[in-house]
Amino acid sequence: MKQLAINNDPKLHDYCYYLRGYSFKKKHLFEEAKRSFKLISNDFPFYYKVKIYLGEIFLEQRDYSKALAFFQEFEKDSSTVYDFNKSGFYHNLGICYFHLQEYNKAELFLFKSTEIQLKKKDTLRLVSSYMDIANLYYEQYKDDEAIPYFNKAYLLSKKTTDYKLKQNAALNMAVVEENRKDFFKALTYRKEYENWRDSLNNQNKIWTIATIEKKFIVAQKEKQIELLKNQNTLKKTQRNALLFFTLLLFIFIGIGIYFYRQKIRTNKIILAQKKDLNQLNKTKDTLFSIVSHDLRSSVNTLKLSNAKIFEWLNIKNYSEINTLIQNNSAITNSVYNLLDNLLNWSLLQAKIYHFNPESLHLLSIVQQIEYNFRPLLFYKKINLECTIPANNYILADLDSVKIILRNLIDNAIKFTDKNGTIKIYTLNEMDNYHTLVIKDTGLGMNEKMCQDLLEESILLSKKKNDEIVGTGLGIQLCKAMIKQNNGLFYIKSEENKGTKMIVKFQKEIE
Repeated sequence: MKQLAINNDPKLHDYCYYLRGYSFKKKHLFEEAKRSFKLISNDFPFYYKVKIYLGEIFLEQRDYSKALAFFQEFEKDSSTVYDFNKSGFYHNLGICYFHLQEYNKAELFLFKSTEIQLKKKDTLRLVSSYMDIANLYYEQYKDDEAIPYFNKAYLLSKKTTDYKLKQNAALNMAVVEENRKDFFKALTYRKEYENWRDSLNNQNKIWTIATIEKKFIVAQKEKQIELLKNQNTLKKTQRNALLFFTLLLFIFIGIGIYFYRQKIRTNKIILAQKKDLNQLNKTKDTLFSIVSHDLRSSVNTLKLSNAKIFEWLNIKNYSEINTLIQNNSAITNSVYNLLDNLLNWSLLQAKIYHFNPESLHLLSIVQQIEYNFRPLLFYKKINLECTIPANNYILADLDSVKIILRNLIDNAIKFTDKNGTIKIYTLNEMDNYHTLVIKDTGLGMNEKMCQDLLEESILLSKKKNDEIVGTGLGIQLCKAMIKQNNGLFYIKSEENKGTKMIVKFQKEIE
């Protein structure tokens, strides 16, 4: 009823009505059962069972015409149905026809039912069927045909334990013998009938007493169960209290452990920050020491060079003056690059350097940087060869790419001897990068120095003599900017055999 009230699914309604009707039928509430069965739709998968149950209900109510109508309706479709009791169904049909005085049909279906019961050796149903067949013939005054079936039913009832069935079989035989005027046999069957009736009554009394005893035992058990429930409730309350206090204790312990771990984690963070700060201070001190030393050396060299220029002017030695001016220009350019790198490095550290990735023509940028270095290349008599294809486009920030290329080319010039060669080219690799290579024939580096340069936040002095300004800051700046442009950086070098600076820039997305 709850499902019928809250659910609108017609299929679910059919099942609910079916189960209600079946339950009412079992409890012999036939009117309620009929009302529930009649609310089931014809599309219900087990509607054929509904027809059988309605027929059985009307048969119980002795409305044989309506019972027969439902049985006949089912009989038309029974060829496709397997899960029903054929012997019981045929027996019910026979009983309906018998009470409607259609004896031939009644006889047909009762014998069909008997055949199935004989095959299944269903003794109880067979006794009932024999008595129904006998009554069918007896009703038509066919005593000679009826008596053998009464006798069969009586003899077969001896093999059953059903007192009611034994009682009815004995009574039928008593009536038969009375009609045959054999009163001695009739009296014998009557006595047997009385004995079975008394046995049945005694059995009913025994069942009544057993029921009372059962109720008493159940009541005692219920009291014991109630006592056990109260004990369990008390134990449960005690257990819950214990669990609560245990849980509370674990919570306090957990909170203590949490704050202890937080304190340890905080101390670790503070120690790590202190270590990083000390490293930064050390790096800063080292950087300022190197930069100040290099600037001091460069400015001092410029000072001495200018003094010599004045001397050569007095004696008008213009060839030497030109050499000194070229040398001063190279020193000034190096100092400028150092200060520019220092500025950009500080902007990166402060995280205020703005990157704007865009499509860039790589060859044009390299040619622009090359043009700025021509005086220095001419002074050191270095041959620079650029073979970058004209169709190479990269996705990167323009200003940072210029800084990267300027530092890498400046380093190549700085550490390449006079009459050396610098080559700039790209590798044809099948990936999402353009690989730019700047190769020089300069001093070169050992493997350890290459690894040190590629490590994060390490500033090195690479000076070979006081004429070369080099802190390693330019390489660190290049690495940071290559990373910001989603690129990759490698160094391949051997001492006295030159160096390859390799940068991978992302290709432009077409």
